[in-house]
Amino acid sequence: MTTSVTFHGGVGTVTGSCFLVAHGATRFLVDCGLFQGTRTLRELNARPFPFDPRDLDFVLVTHAHIDHSGLLPKLVRHGFHRPIWTTAATADLLGFMLPDSAHIQKSEVDQLNRRNRRRGRPEVEPIYTEQDAERTLGHLQPIAYGDWLEPAPGIRVRYWNAGHILGSASIEVELENEPRPLRLLFSGDLGPDETAFHDRPAAPSGVDYLFLESTYGDRDRQDTTVEERRAHLVREVRAGLAAGGNVLIPAFAVERTQEVLYALVLAMHRGELPKVPIFIDSPLAVRITSVFEKYANSLHEVEHPELLFKSSYIRFVQSVEESMALNRITGGAIVMAASGMCDAGRIRHHLRHHLWRPEATVLFVGYQAPGTLGRILLEGADRVRIHGHAVAVRARIRSLDSFSAHADRSELLAWAKARLPVSQAVFLTHGDPTALEALRDGLVGAGFEPDGILVPELDERFALGIDGPVRHRLPARLSPELVRAREDWHNAYARTVLSLEEKLRALPSDREREELLARIRAALEGDSRGSGG
Repeated sequence: MTTSVTFHGGVGTVTGSCFLVAHGATRFLVDCGLFQGTRTLRELNARPFPFDPRDLDFVLVTHAHIDHSGLLPKLVRHGFHRPIWTTAATADLLGFMLPDSAHIQKSEVDQLNRRNRRRGRPEVEPIYTEQDAERTLGHLQPIAYGDWLEPAPGIRVRYWNAGHILGSASIEVELENEPRPLRLLFSGDLGPDETAFHDRPAAPSGVDYLFLESTYGDRDRQDTTVEERRAHLVREVRAGLAAGGNVLIPAFAVERTQEVLYALVLAMHRGELPKVPIFIDSPLAVRITSVFEKYANSLHEVEHPELLFKSSYIRFVQSVEESMALNRITGGAIVMAASGMCDAGRIRHHLRHHLWRPEATVLFVGYQAPGTLGRILLEGADRVRIHGHAVAVRARIRSLDSFSAHADRSELLAWAKARLPVSQAVFLTHGDPTALEALRDGLVGAGFEPDGILVPELDERFALGIDGPVRHRLPARLSPELVRAREDWHNAYARTVLSLEEKLRALPSDREREELLARIRAALEGDSRGSGG
């Protein structure tokens, strides 16, 4: 029986996880996530799937993060009507996350269409609607860790704890084959060895094909215990408050918000931080926190369960009006708001109002994908554009990678070695080019055969057998160079606009400003005539 896997996302970049497995007449996906990063990459979300959703027999989801689950409603919108298998906790999280994602799609499209109408451009539709998201929830089917599932004849599936976020899983797939079954293992996103709330990742050994995430494949974090990580956070927040401004924490609604929130409340309870208000300015994070409360008995490293997400210091912000009112507070508060990479959500409004304040602090506690506003700030930009406005960056920009929910390089290598023997190949996924290359070198150093470590490209297919994989190059929706790019022309355009504004303001007279603009217009008109032949 022929078997293949086609990589429709999560390769050459960290986001957009989507692996299409074909086994005989059965076709299924492992994950179906949104692309994040540069606008060029995000535009893939709106383009048609490179497969027909109606042909899929089922979907397996590793965890609830939107870059692994965010296109599930688009599947349903375009005809998918079969089971979507997840852990129960993941299903509970998706019950809030998918409708919220649809709401974001609609809000962003409404804003874009207002601009398009003013500019005489055609209007666009959202990728999917809240109705699509609600219909998707009806397809979710829970599966417990360790239980074998047979979603189709000749296919068995088992979920293992990945230690990444609540409900996260690595997925073992056993495919009927001659002369023996073919065993695949999809790591999903793996958590670090030392983390609050969860056990260390677990999975079987002795598989044929290993699909290994590489997010932190090029970096090792300093080994820290949960208590040391909390102490680092306390020091950063204390310093930020002492500077006189607010401390803004761009936070992912799932897990990061809850872990950081508990650490802050615990520090205030112990007298390690001033007792200042902590504003959770994310309706999604508020709802997600209720899911964590439901599973509180399964969470580790919770010394004071009575403080778990319930404290007089916490202020949950729901309405847009309440969120806007926070911008009148210029100091003495902690504001946690989504999105974690600053590419959408309420955090962008807070950044617009606080980035120019030298006394303000922006504290990153998670991974920032290339091309996102978060990565641009971390790389030292002195001016950025937010909602069409130029904003000077004078705030203190700080980062704590110890709160990452991802395993680092050493932990990834240790987890991969524990899966040995891997008889056929390791596919490296979910990584930037430097991370993929560094992890590949690390695996070779750990004893993996170099020829058995593969780095697939977007929309590339591999036939899988007991005699090794066979690569089939298919037409790709985006070139590898654009998939890997840290920035695209949209980023370059924003920088150019900012530079032009600075240059114009620096010139001593209006006459010189007009002369510069005239030269630019002449150059543009010359390019236009030249390109027209």
